[in-house]
Amino acid sequence: MNLDLSSIDQFWSLINSKLNSWLELGIENIPNFVVACAVVILFAGLSRLVAMLLRRLFRRSMDSRQIADLFVAIIRVLILGVGVFIALEVVGLKGTVTSLLAGAGIIGLALGFAFQDITENLIAGIAMGIRKPFRIGDIIATERIFGTVEAINLRNTVIETFFGQMDIVPNKLLFRDVVTNYSRYQKRRIEVPVGISYADDPEVARECIVETINGLDCVIDKDQTQVYAESFGDSSVKLLVWFWIHYPGETGFMEARHQAVVNIKRALEKADILIPFPIRTLDFNARGGEKLDAMVRGYQSKETARDGGSGQ
Repeated sequence: MNLDLSSIDQFWSLINSKLNSWLELGIENIPNFVVACAVVILFAGLSRLVAMLLRRLFRRSMDSRQIADLFVAIIRVLILGVGVFIALEVVGLKGTVTSLLAGAGIIGLALGFAFQDITENLIAGIAMGIRKPFRIGDIIATERIFGTVEAINLRNTVIETFFGQMDIVPNKLLFRDVVTNYSRYQKRRIEVPVGISYADDPEVARECIVETINGLDCVIDKDQTQVYAESFGDSSVKLLVWFWIHYPGETGFMEARHQAVVNIKRALEKADILIPFPIRTLDFNARGGEKLDAMVRGYQSKETARDGGSGQ
């Protein structure tokens, strides 16, 4: 029984000494704890102030409010994290800081592998928000998509196609593909192929077409309107007409091209320049060189000679 009482006394004395040591350590660290709390409160206020200022700046410079808010949230967390780490250093928990950093790295790596597709789209959306290859309202084209940008989100971009459909495109596709922005320079070149007969002079046709195209109201940069002889066709000399329009503008691409084709046709007809139909020459000789009219005349002469011989 005495042994049991002595064991209990030893156990209680051990607990009492530990509690006393922890109490003394806590009392000694009260100033550090107060300083640590003050540091956390200070950095929390600082992060909130910086977030307010940066939110206004980012929303003015970025088309996507989601990307702007994401940047603000990341910066705010970083500032608050710095304050927490400083507070832990003040309290004397250096090992805790190291453990937190190592744990954050491992968790981040695991999440990156688990949500690889989401992360890739997110990073692509952030990169496009910084580079700004296009804005809301721009007309863009890729290998598979052609339309107007309606919204830019963190994971995808919403595009309204010219077929009246809404395409939701992952940001990683737009980040990898070649994107043509038709709204960046506010103009677009239109090409119209024209064929004239071999009997007409291409230079005369060129002057006629340039004068006609520059007479259209939708044409800009009239000094850059050009007509080039492209190649020799089966039944015509192929010309290529180039001119520029505002894009997007009051006159759309299809309407501008329609006006160009109609007016070129009228101008060439007025100048007596032929836009030929396809012409085919039939040759019935195995070696070549015998045309249909000669073949018919030969056949008729043979029939006449045969009829005359049988009549005698």
